[in-house]
Amino acid sequence: MNPEAPFPRLTGSADVSVRPARPDDAAEVARVQVVTWRTAYRGVLPMAVLDNWDADAATAAWRRAVETPPTPGHGVMVALEGQTVVGFAAFGTAELTSDEQPHAAGPSSELSTLLVEPRWGRRGHGSRLLAAVTDVVRASGAVRLPTWVLEPDRVSAGFYQSTGWAPDGWARTLETGEDPLREIRWHTLLDEEGTSTP
Repeated sequence: MNPEAPFPRLTGSADVSVRPARPDDAAEVARVQVVTWRTAYRGVLPMAVLDNWDADAATAAWRRAVETPPTPGHGVMVALEGQTVVGFAAFGTAELTSDEQPHAAGPSSELSTLLVEPRWGRRGHGSRLLAAVTDVVRASGAVRLPTWVLEPDRVSAGFYQSTGWAPDGWARTLETGEDPLREIRWHTLLDEEGTSTP
């Protein structure tokens, strides 16, 4: 995703905003990721994942995601409070599960992650990120946007439900080396007016 390309919708104000991520945002994106995971997913994700976090490797991975996305349909957006990165969302080409046919509505993009650092929660950053991703993927031709949510994560499930998303009937199990983690897939269909429907 070209950070200099026109953005489909002005999102936010001088104090709160969303924009495409830049390479020098990578360290802050990695920081938001680990802080949010350690706060929201302790007791859910394996302790080794949370406690043995490699900040340098995570920063390098996010820098690559911004600088050289695997496809033109991949991108990273950041939410800002002033000039501080407080959240981010990443998206890309949707991958079908085994034995799954393409959705009848048309092409899908996938929201791979959307995280807002907990201390910046409840200020609309998640909604602005979701709106920005929706605009970008719709402009690319997608008509459907799914995401995977850890089954114990009722906060994220509640957020998606409040914005018009719903489970689509698919689930998967992640092998973590400890207890397997079950994820539920949520989705929304994107209409031409910019709203979403389950």
